[in-house]
Amino acid sequence: MSDIIKLLPEHVANQIAAGEVIQRPSSIVKELLDNSIDSGATQIKLILKDAGKALVQVIDNGKGMSETDARMCWERHATSKIQTIEDVFKIKTMGFRGEALASIASVAQVELKTKRNEDNLGTCILIEGSKTLKQEAISWQTGTSISVKNLFFNIPARRNFLKSNPVELRHIIDEFTRAALANPNIGFEMYHNDDALHILKPADLAFRICNLFDEKKPDSLLLFEEDTTIINVTGFIGKPQIAKKTRGDQFIFVNNRFIKDAYLNHAIVSGFEGIIAKDQYPFYCINIEIDPSKVDVNIHPTKTEIKFEDERNIYQILRAVTRKVLGENFNTPTLNKSYDDNQFLTADLNQNSSQINNNIKFNTSQTLGKPSNDKNDWLKTEYASNRNFKKQQTTNWEDLFKIAATDLPSEIPKSSENAQQTLIENNKQTSQQFLQIQKTYIATQIKSGMLLISQQAAHERILFEKYLIAIKQQPIASQQKLFPKAITLNATDESILLEILPEIKALGFDVNEFGKNTFVVNGVPAEMQYNNEQDLLIDLINNYKNNKNLSDSKHELIAKILAKKAAIKAGTLLATDEMNRIVDELFACSEPKYSPDGKPSLLTLSMAELANMFK
Repeated sequence: MSDIIKLLPEHVANQIAAGEVIQRPSSIVKELLDNSIDSGATQIKLILKDAGKALVQVIDNGKGMSETDARMCWERHATSKIQTIEDVFKIKTMGFRGEALASIASVAQVELKTKRNEDNLGTCILIEGSKTLKQEAISWQTGTSISVKNLFFNIPARRNFLKSNPVELRHIIDEFTRAALANPNIGFEMYHNDDALHILKPADLAFRICNLFDEKKPDSLLLFEEDTTIINVTGFIGKPQIAKKTRGDQFIFVNNRFIKDAYLNHAIVSGFEGIIAKDQYPFYCINIEIDPSKVDVNIHPTKTEIKFEDERNIYQILRAVTRKVLGENFNTPTLNKSYDDNQFLTADLNQNSSQINNNIKFNTSQTLGKPSNDKNDWLKTEYASNRNFKKQQTTNWEDLFKIAATDLPSEIPKSSENAQQTLIENNKQTSQQFLQIQKTYIATQIKSGMLLISQQAAHERILFEKYLIAIKQQPIASQQKLFPKAITLNATDESILLEILPEIKALGFDVNEFGKNTFVVNGVPAEMQYNNEQDLLIDLINNYKNNKNLSDSKHELIAKILAKKAAIKAGTLLATDEMNRIVDELFACSEPKYSPDGKPSLLTLSMAELANMFK
């Protein structure tokens, strides 16, 4: 029997390795931006075509490469960053493995132009699928330009897995934003299909934040700098009033490298405990400076996950710093002043973290205000009017008994159609028999016992199915506004709105593009009474952005988000006819027993269960 284990051809091995590093156009953007930052560039330009699928080009004014280095950089594991194994444990640069350029070259058509300041001529290299097609001397300015064209041209199956242009562009904008925040001293430019999305001049971090996030203003940011023997922490946290109900504006950098760390994120968010509502998330942009030998960045291909040698004490420091800066600026819960805060933060924190935690006591008797109660009363107006959506054909809401047949007493013969019909006829209720409990639940008597309905969950189900029908086949009418309203979004939110624009138009929003990052709201759903369209759209965008990775389809996700936003909330007083209509429309739904989130919308209590409660 012949041997079956063989070495893979180099181009096959490169394509397999590329799958770990190059997943989408944003992966290329990250690697090229990292290289430009490492080159000492002070100006970096990012040019895109078709959300990076057709072209990703990064031009910098860094130190450039020699003719030999320009050829060597495309080889696997060729790097100038490390020489020995010890260097891996004290990484100070963004890249170091020597895998990125080789991976990119194996799945795209690449052109490199580069020149050092001391050289008279630069070098141009063309590579396609890991094969060098041409190398020649050219006239070029100091710095490097890398153009990556036709990503996955030689792997059609991988290209088919790429998402739509707005989705891919959003991922690129995320990478660009992280690089720009980590390096405010570098000028960044970003162009997509010849349109300028960002032109950022070198500036301080506060100015960079305000340029990247239109809604952030200098007076909404709190600066802090704290030095300890373990880490140095600098950056900004947002004031409580700009906290959002969705994640996305939280940035932690370690030695200017963006990282994802749920544990450290929790440390900062917990510092806002008692100051913002539990369902809100603060803005922060924090850089942690630490001895490179105390962290391991070589645990993930994208290098966004790292390990700390002393993670627990870093957690305590971040939490204490957050509470301290909030305490200095607001009449909010602060560190107990029985000891010196700065002394604590600058002391040697190598002691046990539990001892540190025991030394921190907070006065939670004062807060910055009550959590906002986002109540949408427009739907109550809908229930009080005659603008009802067309219901599915159904007999009566009492068809609950057909749906919840398993809940019926055993003595009722389920197989007998006559007995079932007799049961329904005997339990028909009038609207006067509905009772609202604590402005939250709707209760009514049925022959087998009691029916309880959660008004919010039920209304979410009603609206969810209504919106799905609207998106797919029956658009909701739009009521034109007397004075159209212009709204301005950042580049990330703009790409998301463009992605979901067809769906929200079907829901009755008349929204059109109006120049760079600007949209005009000409109309809203006819049944909706909402005074701030910009807040509604931004909330819809943020929810979509933070839930897009769930298993729901785009249609279902948008319908679910808007239904949750628009449904009447617990605590809303309902008239008898409004309760009657909720129950009637709930049982016209295809799945009345559960809300779109899978929570129960109704429960039945049998006479036996009630009797058992009273023993």
